[in-house]
Amino acid sequence: MSQVKEIQGKALPLVGDDIDTDRIIPARFLRCVTFDGLGEHVFADDRQQQGGNHPFDLPQYQQATILVVNRNFGCGSSREHAPQAIIKWGIKAIIGESFAEIFLGNCLANGVPCVTASHQQVTDLQQAITAAPNLPVSLDLTTASVTYGKQNFAIVLSDGAQQMLLDGQWDTCGQLVQNRNQIVATAQKLPYLHWTAGAA
Repeated sequence: MSQVKEIQGKALPLVGDDIDTDRIIPARFLRCVTFDGLGEHVFADDRQQQGGNHPFDLPQYQQATILVVNRNFGCGSSREHAPQAIIKWGIKAIIGESFAEIFLGNCLANGVPCVTASHQQVTDLQQAITAAPNLPVSLDLTTASVTYGKQNFAIVLSDGAQQMLLDGQWDTCGQLVQNRNQIVATAQKLPYLHWTAGAA
């Protein structure tokens, strides 16, 4: 299973409250059979409207692994394509003021921590990244803290989500593979999986 303990790297500031899933990935991209390639369409309409000046287009934020957002990020429809598009672009963790519940759950199901902090802490971090785009940012789930430069602040993450990420329990497919022998043993004990042809 894949444990998620610490995410380090460049960060991308995305300023604005109530950024919904339709903006994250417009509806016309939901017809895909797999999530492959969704990353190039993340914020497609916003990026087109801003003519290359959207944070996801700016050269200084390319290869960022941490997204820093504001209040109620991921609101709107429950489409799993929204976190998938962000993930496929390269984001591995999101720091924000608050998240829509379903979006947060979809991120957790993909091993992407969504952690919260105060408005001032998030704003200060966004401003620091804007001033120094190559500033290393570290999100430590073990200590539940964010560090950048000489700054450090505590983040909020539910105990359940924190434990799932640290233990790797978020990875349901990984759990199935890891426990294959137990699954086979249990299946052999289930009478409805074993029957004799012609038995009454």
